[in-house]
Amino acid sequence: MDSDFDDPDYDYAASIAGRAMRGMAEQRIPPTPTNFAVWFQYFAGSHDDLRNAIELLIDHNRPFDSRTNQNLFEAYIAPQVSAVVVNTSERLHTLMGTAREFLTTAIADNRSQMQVISQVADQGQAGVDPKALVAQLMNELARAATRTTRLEAGFAEKTRELDVIRDSLTKSEEHARTDTLTCLANRRALDEFLRKAQTTADWGEPLSVLMLDIDHFKTFNDNFGHGVGDQVLRLMAKVLREKVRAQDLPARYGGEELIAVLPDADLAACTDTAERIRRALAECTITRRSTGEVLPSITVSIGVAQYRPGETTADLIERCDRALYLAKGGGRNRVVTENELDRAFAAG
Repeated sequence: MDSDFDDPDYDYAASIAGRAMRGMAEQRIPPTPTNFAVWFQYFAGSHDDLRNAIELLIDHNRPFDSRTNQNLFEAYIAPQVSAVVVNTSERLHTLMGTAREFLTTAIADNRSQMQVISQVADQGQAGVDPKALVAQLMNELARAATRTTRLEAGFAEKTRELDVIRDSLTKSEEHARTDTLTCLANRRALDEFLRKAQTTADWGEPLSVLMLDIDHFKTFNDNFGHGVGDQVLRLMAKVLREKVRAQDLPARYGGEELIAVLPDADLAACTDTAERIRRALAECTITRRSTGEVLPSITVSIGVAQYRPGETTADLIERCDRALYLAKGGGRNRVVTENELDRAFAAG
C-alpha cells in the first residue's frame, strides 16, 4: 500500500474501512484480507490506476469473481519485494564482505613484497652474496605468485556467484512482470510498456491496441470446469503471441480479457492483426486432456482503438473496451473498431 496510508488516524481509517465493506457488499465480494486491501485503497483514493480499473469494471457490469479480485490485488496492491530479492540482498552482502577480505589480503601481500624487496636492496648495498640475494628474491616471487593464484581463484569463484545472482534477479524481474497462467505480460508490464509507447506516439508515431474477450466464457466454465477454462486461456495467449509482431506486447488484462499493444501500427494495421487472431482462434480445436473429448469451438470478440496524441492511456484502453463490448452486443465473433463507436452513437 502507499506509505501515506500505512498509519492513518483512527476515525479516517474507520470511515474508509466502512465504505470499503459497503462497496464490497454491493458487489457481493467476499471480505477476505486481500479483497479488503484492494477496496480500502479504492475508497481511500490513493491509487489512480486501481480506481480507473475498478470503475471500468463497474461501468461495464463486470462480475468481481475470484479471478478478477486476485488480478486486482496482484496488479495494484501486492508488494513487489519477494523472498528472492531478500535472499539476493543477503548473498550480495556476503560477497561484498569476501571481496573486502580479498582486497585487504592483496594490499597486505603487496606491502610484504615491497618490504622484502627493500630489504634485499639494502643487503645488496651491504655486500651480501648476490647468489643469496637472487635466491631470496626468487623465493619471495614464488610465494607472491602462489598468493596471486589463490586470490585469482577466489575472485573467479565469487564472479561466478555474482553471475548466479544476476540471473536470479533477471528471472525474478521476469516473474514479477509475467502472468502465471498465460505467461503473457501482466498489468504491471503492460502499464510500463504503454507509458514508453505513449511517449513515442505523442511525437506522431501511430500506436494502437486490441482487446479480446472469449464469447460466452462463463457458460464454457460452468459446463466444463475452470481447469478447461484455463486451458482455453492458455490457447488464446499462444495464438495472440504468435499473431503479433516481435515489437508488440501481448498481455493479460484481467479475467478472460487479453490485450495487445502495437507500436507503429495504425488502426487499419491493428484491425488486420485482430482479424487474423479472431480467425485463428475460431479454427482451433480444443481437446479435453483428461478424456480426449473434443470440445465446442470458441470464438472471441475484439475491440480495436488507436491512440490520440495528448490523451491518457486509460482513455485509449477505455475506448478499446467500448469497441469490444460493441462487438459483443453486435453478435460476437467479430472485430469492432473505435470508428464504429461514433457511428453507433450517431445512430442513437
